[in-house]
Amino acid sequence: MAIHVIVVEDDSRLRSGLMEIVNSDPECACVGAYGSGEAALEKAPPLKPQVAVMDINLPGMDGIECVRQLSERLPKLQIVMLTVYQDTNNLFRALAAGAHGYLVKPARARELLAAIRDIHQGGAPMTSALARKVVDAFRNQASPSVPVVSSTTLSAGGESDELAPREKEVLDLLAQGCSYKEIADKLNVAFATVHTYVLRIYKKLHVRSKNAAVARWLGYQRSE
Repeated sequence: MAIHVIVVEDDSRLRSGLMEIVNSDPECACVGAYGSGEAALEKAPPLKPQVAVMDINLPGMDGIECVRQLSERLPKLQIVMLTVYQDTNNLFRALAAGAHGYLVKPARARELLAAIRDIHQGGAPMTSALARKVVDAFRNQASPSVPVVSSTTLSAGGESDELAPREKEVLDLLAQGCSYKEIADKLNVAFATVHTYVLRIYKKLHVRSKNAAVARWLGYQRSE
């Protein structure tokens, strides 16, 4: 079956162009296109889309807040940001809000379609220059300009959730862009074991995606 995609973009011409690109691929189908985050929140949930292509600069509610609310209403939705912003602040805010990928405009049709297929299969597509910024931020996390979260977080009940040494290793490798298979090979453990570690990390950091875990680990918190 085709991957059901929604587009959230306020520029009507670009929105139409993105719809055409999505529908040009037999593996994809654009089931909704919206000019604002408010419209997406109202109309998209009943459609149960699998992937969303989201702009950040929207009228009214911005794209990052829309990501946060859509993720709450549609936990299985995979969201890729498509925006002109290339700064690490917006990048990490988007990831911490629940986005799973981040592309910079203008993105070629084949790049966008590849990202949609990749994110649907559990990947985390990201423009290469931004991926490098993630790695650099991780490597320089001791710098005052990159605040670091403690490996001890507080659960809802007030108890501390300490990341185990192996969980920290897995999170470090995730931050460097390694896939689950690559992590399994590097740590000489089974693929299923890596998956178990990742689920534990999600629970302890109170996140629901790999990118959100990395963003939290690097110290970028979604503003309330």
